[in-house]
Amino acid sequence: MKKFITIFSVVCVLALTAGAQKFALIDMEYILGKIPAYERANEQLNQLSKRWQAEVEAISQEAQTLYKNYQNEALFLSEEQKTKKEEEIVAKEKSASELKRQYFSPDGGEYYKKRESLMAPIQDEIYEAVKSVSDAKGYSMVIDRASAGSVIYASPKIDISNEVLEKMGY
Repeated sequence: MKKFITIFSVVCVLALTAGAQKFALIDMEYILGKIPAYERANEQLNQLSKRWQAEVEAISQEAQTLYKNYQNEALFLSEEQKTKKEEEIVAKEKSASELKRQYFSPDGGEYYKKRESLMAPIQDEIYEAVKSVSDAKGYSMVIDRASAGSVIYASPKIDISNEVLEKMGY
């Protein structure tokens, strides 16, 4: 019985404490859409991605051309020549694959490094503005509406996205 009363008391205290906390929402998609530096960074990344993708596709196309040529000439080649052509095709395919990994690998690819270098300052600025507004208004927690898939409904009164933008000067 003592155990039950103790657990019940702890649950009641936690419920009262949780009720006293203030929560707010932000919409990162909305905030990022209002920041010109974010749009410029995204455009830079898109151009870079297209250029790198074209490089990878060019090498892949070369490999396909080599393979088609090999198929057409296979009957007329010696075993040694076939082996040499096959190795050349495999090397070209491997080169395309390696270049793709170098540019687009999530764990250390150039695209992700560039994205981090362009987006980190913007994200830091947003974080500092959110922190400042939260401290000033006494919020215990700020939830991103855009990424919080489990938020079904939230009152627009607790959305501080515009205050964050004002704090950032937008």
